[in-house]
Amino acid sequence: MQRVTNCILINNEQILLIKKPRRGWYAIPGGKMEQNETIKEAAIREFREETALHVKEPKLAGAFTFSIFSEKKIKEEWMMFTFISENYHGQLTDYCKEGDLEWVPLNQIHTLPMAEGDLKIFQHILTSKEVLYGSFSYTADDELLDYRLDWDKDI
Repeated sequence: MQRVTNCILINNEQILLIKKPRRGWYAIPGGKMEQNETIKEAAIREFREETALHVKEPKLAGAFTFSIFSEKKIKEEWMMFTFISENYHGQLTDYCKEGDLEWVPLNQIHTLPMAEGDLKIFQHILTSKEVLYGSFSYTADDELLDYRLDWDKDI
């Protein structure tokens, strides 16, 4: 099972996102965890590697499982830990190998092309301080098949 982390950085009513070249979809900066890293260390490192910015005081905002199905069988599974921060230092890089970095106004997030599950994550995380837990099932072509979401309050 693959483990990934990412971090939503909010500054001046904007979020820093990566526009991925493959589909033109927007994504939260992040990536694969390395051995012996904490999820927080991985989120900070991955964010810095992709943006050259050092996020400060990231807080866990969500923990999710993803299952990729092909012919009704799970072909791939991964876990994603999403952090959120409003503090950083450094200068944004001019080049990111993962795609184009872009500051997007908060009120435009729901209009961007992105994975359907990411939109659902943003809907919760941008309106609640509760940690969100979820499970998403996708096809290999990134079609959302099913999802379940829960938050701290009533688990």
